[in-house]
Parts: sequence; C-alpha cells; structure tokens
Amino acid sequence: DNGKEFAMHQDIATALEIDFYFANPYSPWERGANENLNGLIRQYIPKSTSFEEISNERIIEIQEKLNNRPRKRFNFETPNYMFNQKVAFIT
Repeated sequence: DNGKEFAMHQDIATALEIDFYFANPYSPWERGANENLNGLIRQYIPKSTSFEEISNERIIEIQEKLNNRPRKRFNFETPNYMFNQKVAFIT
C-alpha cells in the first residue's frame, strides 16, 4: 500500500539504484503477491489479532516458516533460496 513508510522512496531508490512501483488506491488486483502473502500470514495470525499480543519470537518463527515455504511463483523454490540466488549474483 502507499503509506507514509514510502515517503522518502526517491532517496531510497537513488541510494540503492532501484525502482519503486506503486499500486493504484483501491486496486488489490495490482498487488497480487502482497495480497497472497497477507493470506499466508493470516494462516498464523487471525485478522482480528492485535500485533501487541504477538512476541518478536513468534514473528520471527512465522517469518522463517514463510521464507522457507516453496512457492509456485518461484517454480517451487523458497523465497530464501531465490533471495540467496540474487544476492550471489550481486556480490
């Protein structure tokens, strides 16, 4: 979403030499990967749950499970595997 966390996106894009892309408001079909990940997170954290009730350890546990879960979009590789493949080519 286009929240205040992206207020300095131009500075970040310049520093990292990357592009930012924004979805149009009220257009969830433009955020397919984001909406899919939200659904995966909801398997662990119900929608009505306050994040104040969730420990950092639990968040890290969920993060590890999701980042090591094979995804169809990555030809059934994991996000961690794909990330490491990209970083290996950069370094």
